[in-house]
Amino acid sequence: MARAARQAIDEARDQVASVLGTAPGDVVFTSGGTEADNLALLGRAGARPGPVVVSAIEHHAVLHAASAAERAFAAPVRVVKVTKDGVINLDDLPRALDKTVSIVSVQLVNSEVGTVQPLAEVARLVRRRAPAAVLHTDAVQAVPWFDVAELAAGADMVSISAHKFGGPQGVGALAFRRAVKLEPLFYGGPQERERRAGTHNVAGIVGMAAALGATAGQRTAACERVRKQRERLARGLLDSIPGASETAAGQEKAPGHCHLLIGGVESEALLVVLDQLGLAASAGSACASGAMEPSHVLLAMGYSPSTALGALRLTLGHTTTEDEVDLALRAVPAAVSRLRPAGPRLPAPGLSGAGPPGPGVPATDGLLATDGVPATGVSGASGVPEQVASGAIPRAKLAAVEGR
Repeated sequence: MARAARQAIDEARDQVASVLGTAPGDVVFTSGGTEADNLALLGRAGARPGPVVVSAIEHHAVLHAASAAERAFAAPVRVVKVTKDGVINLDDLPRALDKTVSIVSVQLVNSEVGTVQPLAEVARLVRRRAPAAVLHTDAVQAVPWFDVAELAAGADMVSISAHKFGGPQGVGALAFRRAVKLEPLFYGGPQERERRAGTHNVAGIVGMAAALGATAGQRTAACERVRKQRERLARGLLDSIPGASETAAGQEKAPGHCHLLIGGVESEALLVVLDQLGLAASAGSACASGAMEPSHVLLAMGYSPSTALGALRLTLGHTTTEDEVDLALRAVPAAVSRLRPAGPRLPAPGLSGAGPPGPGVPATDGLLATDGVPATGVSGASGVPEQVASGAIPRAKLAAVEGR
C-alpha cells in the first residue's frame, strides 16, 4: 500500500514538473496556493533575512506573509507601485531593489482584474539590481490560461493551486527553478526533502497532476473560446449599463476575467440581487462586519474608495456556455436598474489620485453551470424571484472553491 502511494506521488510529481518546466525534485507539494506563497516568503526570509519586495496588488497570501516576515525576521517590506492599468510600475521597481534584498514577489496574473504582469522585465531588473534576491511569482490565476513554464521562466519559485484548474481543493505546489535555501514552515518528518513535513495528501496530489495535464492539453482551444465569450460579455454590459467602465481596458488579461466598475451601485447590494437572479458573481473586495471595504487592488490603481465599492467581477471558465453569457447580459443590467434610483445618466467611474493599498480580500472565482443548482456565491440572499423559479431565467451556480 505504501509503495503504491509513493509511486502515485512520484508520477504526479513528474507530471507537475513537466508542465511547470522544472525538475521533479524541485516540486514541493502544499495544501494550496496560500501555503505555497507563505513557504516562499517566510521560508526565504527566515533562511536569508533581508528586505521583502512586493507589488501593491499582490494577493493577500503574499502581502500578509510579507508583513509576517517583517515581524518575525525584521525584514523590511518594500511595496512597489502599480500603474492605473493594474500593472507593476517598472519605473518604481528599481527604487526597491538593492544588494540587501532577500526576495521579490510579483504575481503572474492579478487575481481581481486579471492583468498579466511583465515578469520577464521584472526578472531582468532583479538580476541586475538585486543579484542576491530570489524572484517568486504567485501563478495561481495563470495556470488555466497560460504556459507558466514559458511565461514564468525568469522566476526562481512558482506557486500554484489545484482548484484553479479543475483539480481538488486543498492541494497546491511550490516549484523551484534553481536551488533556493528555505526555512520550512512545518517541522516533523523528512517529506518533500525536508522542506514541507507532514503526511502527503495522496488523492489530492494525484488529482492535481491529472487536472494540470488535462488543462495544458486543452488550453489553446479553451482560451480562444473563453476570450471571445469574455469580449462579448464585456461589450454587451458596457453598451447596456450607463456609467459602467472596464478596469484595465486594453491591457493583456487572463481570458476569463471580466471586471467592471459600475457607478451609482454598491457591490454588496448588486451581488445579492444577482444571486437572486441566478448569477454567481463577486466584487473583488471583502465583506467585514457587514460593511464592504474597497479593494486594495483598485485603490492601488488610483480609484477612489467610493468608485472601488462599485466593482463587479465575473469570471468565465472552460465550462462556461453561451447561454450563461446570455444570462449575465440579461441579469446584470436588470439588477443595476433595480438598484439605481431614477435620475440622470451617470458618468463612467474615473480614477482619483493613487492611494496606498487598502484592506480587502480578493473574492472567490465562479464557474457558471446551468445544472439547476441554486446559486451559492453570496450570503444573505432573500429568495428567488418568480422569473427564476418559473424557468424564464435559467439558474446558474457558483462552483465551490477556495476563497482565493
